[in-house]
Amino acid sequence: MKTASKSGGGGSGAPEFIISSPSSPDVLVIIECKADTNDHGSSTVGSIVNGLVYDESDVSKSKRTQRYAIDGALHYAKSLARKFNVIAIAVSGETKQSALISTYLWPKGGIKPKELRAKGGAVLNGFIPWLDYIENATFDPAVQKLRFDELMNFAADLHEFMRDHAKLTESEKPLLVSGTLIALRNKAFVASYDVQTPAQLQKDWMRVIQEEIQAADIPQAKKANMTQPYSSIGVHPELGKATKAYPKGPLHELVDRLNSKVWPFISVYHDFDVVGQFYGEFLKYTGGDKKALGIVLTPRHITELFALLANVNKDSKVLDICAGTGGFLISAMHRMFKSSTTDAERNKIRKEGLVGVEQQPNMFALAASNMILRGDGKANLYQGSCFDDAITVAIKNHGCDVAMINPPYSQSDSDLHELRFIKHMLDCLKVGGTGIAIVPMGCALNSDVLRAEILKEHTLEAVMSMSEQLFYPVGTVTCIMVFTAHKPHATENRKTWFGYWKNDGFVKTKHKGRIDLNETWPEI
Repeated sequence: MKTASKSGGGGSGAPEFIISSPSSPDVLVIIECKADTNDHGSSTVGSIVNGLVYDESDVSKSKRTQRYAIDGALHYAKSLARKFNVIAIAVSGETKQSALISTYLWPKGGIKPKELRAKGGAVLNGFIPWLDYIENATFDPAVQKLRFDELMNFAADLHEFMRDHAKLTESEKPLLVSGTLIALRNKAFVASYDVQTPAQLQKDWMRVIQEEIQAADIPQAKKANMTQPYSSIGVHPELGKATKAYPKGPLHELVDRLNSKVWPFISVYHDFDVVGQFYGEFLKYTGGDKKALGIVLTPRHITELFALLANVNKDSKVLDICAGTGGFLISAMHRMFKSSTTDAERNKIRKEGLVGVEQQPNMFALAASNMILRGDGKANLYQGSCFDDAITVAIKNHGCDVAMINPPYSQSDSDLHELRFIKHMLDCLKVGGTGIAIVPMGCALNSDVLRAEILKEHTLEAVMSMSEQLFYPVGTVTCIMVFTAHKPHATENRKTWFGYWKNDGFVKTKHKGRIDLNETWPEI
């Protein structure tokens, strides 16, 4: 704030209060006070909020910012918003009864402020608890988008760093990220990692991950399955060495970056599949055809859409038999939390509401780490084939009433056709349960004996054709299919609803893939 003087002379200035918290390092609350309520705000405040820019040398502006609480608060907010999301509070008056209080949010890098409103949309005319300020600010769409963009830029930088300095394989990179995020849950590790030698830190990294997994509410048999994929990183020769560029070692640098850039994000946005986003970002740089590997990660806006289509609530039990990094389960959990009102309800969702199966050991470790980072859903993750008899019995015993699936694509083996995954998903649901799948368009168009078997036992409620670019750069054209389980289509005499949902508003953008560039997805 060296040049934030309200007099406009270029000197330093400061509001009455600046409040910050280590848990939300990119958010500041500032408070500017005036004794007289007549000095609450000038007549130009509306213009400021609507984005009009004033010449900094304007004498009348300097008088306004010195005299009025709102003008002064927004003046400081503009200066600080170069590096922070700023909640600017203007207070005038000397008693609680007579005081006027106005609250604004100036997003980091934004060109103008906006009124900060309460959760229900009401204008704030008083003070609210600190955590409510943080929540209202961090869930502002502009702030969310900015934080996500910063996270993805960081993921690209992190990929380059790991490529150049850590010499990791493509499968090890997301494991290193997820393992480090698990380790950062441990306060002793956070306090000590900065003073350890590279070799000590590598050993401690593996030890803390094992400790955190052992402490988690996971059946003992699954703990070994989850820990094993991290073991190769625990003995990786490059991570335990000091280098000229990084005297404390590349692992220390990576831990330090994740601690400052990613951990604050995870602690706020519990509905966000951070591990999955990093995995998807790293996949961009993988050689070869990702489609041939069956790797088709579901975009976040589609996992959110599934939770809406299924009408999940606090009493739902949600199954994903091809869980991947857990994106569907995380979006469902977030939607379920929205309808819950007590800690007991949320704990029940964590303990009983989410069931997942993942066959690949590395992917299972990523999914389980995702759940550990949120403190939920871990006990109901199964590693192995969803068609395995023991796993099938186990997931049926959960009595799930919703299932979501993005099965492996382009399998030449007819035994692993996408329709077989759909049939198995529906067979595992309760009678009347809702099953939703996103699959190649051919599953809906081409005649297949499996399709006939599915309709003989289950009802097809809807089919929606999706954007042809949805899984860019993989060119698979997909549709979403919605079923009701264990109610034969013919006897139900149902008409199937068809939707032409080609335009989701996302745009291919250089270096970023498909993104909601114009912020139209919420409306769509």
